[in-house]
Amino acid sequence: MKWKGRRKSENVDDQRGNSRGSSPMSPMLIGPLIRLLFSKTGIILVGGFFIIAWITGSNPLQILQNFVGGTGNQSSATSEYVGSEEEEELIGFCSVVLADTEDVWNSLLEDYREPTLVIFSDEVRSACGYSTSAVGPFYCSEDEKLYLDLSFYSDLRDKLNAPGDFAQAYVIAHEVGHHVQHLLGITDQVHNLRGNLSEVEYSKLSVKLELQADFLAGVWAHHTQRAKNILEMGDLEEALNAANAIGDDRLQKQSGGRVVPDSFTHGTSAQRIRWFRKGYDTGDISQGDTFNAEIL
Repeated sequence: MKWKGRRKSENVDDQRGNSRGSSPMSPMLIGPLIRLLFSKTGIILVGGFFIIAWITGSNPLQILQNFVGGTGNQSSATSEYVGSEEEEELIGFCSVVLADTEDVWNSLLEDYREPTLVIFSDEVRSACGYSTSAVGPFYCSEDEKLYLDLSFYSDLRDKLNAPGDFAQAYVIAHEVGHHVQHLLGITDQVHNLRGNLSEVEYSKLSVKLELQADFLAGVWAHHTQRAKNILEMGDLEEALNAANAIGDDRLQKQSGGRVVPDSFTHGTSAQRIRWFRKGYDTGDISQGDTFNAEIL
């Protein structure tokens, strides 16, 4: 994939090396703490905190927080994270791919809001909650951000046998596809049905949502190739191989278990390939209605 020397997105938030900090106070402690603070003993304790704060010049609320909840939430590591040369190149690559998605979706959608790509290591807290790198790349509609631990690319290459830079680009394009679904209101429509459906029925909708994100990734690839001629020999096959590698049926087989279609959440390898390929071949958003398609 031809990516070097091209525009990089400014919507990349590099959080590698940041620590999650201490966990917030357990809700089970809040009631007893309130009762303590409004008791006679509590009044004495609070008074003591303000005296200590006055002597030391500290924030009394911070002292109280440290007393009941540890050291508080630390949003960044104490020293600057230093990545390997390979990691730094990957950051540049991700920035270019994200810029390509911005160019395409700004041209196809009115009032497109560009998402932020958060690069993290090991663990991260998003508006959707706390996650580790074990969950893989994901999109959070609550803060309109994509989350990616670069180690996933090593897993994609070594554990899933799906190497290549265009395979990596497909991963980002798929998550941006979820952002497009969010902007179009599709994601909320699906999520609002959750309480009215059985787990099996909702899983089927989840599969259709994921396959549509694959289709939208293909739409991105179609328009980027037409505008910038980025593909080299074998690139398209890399993306299709990646789609094949992360199909539910293949992952279940690889884990040593039996294939259980009712538990699928992303679609089979064949379905993922089919919908990415359809998006790439047509470049037409209107042809990506996976929810009413007769054959997935």
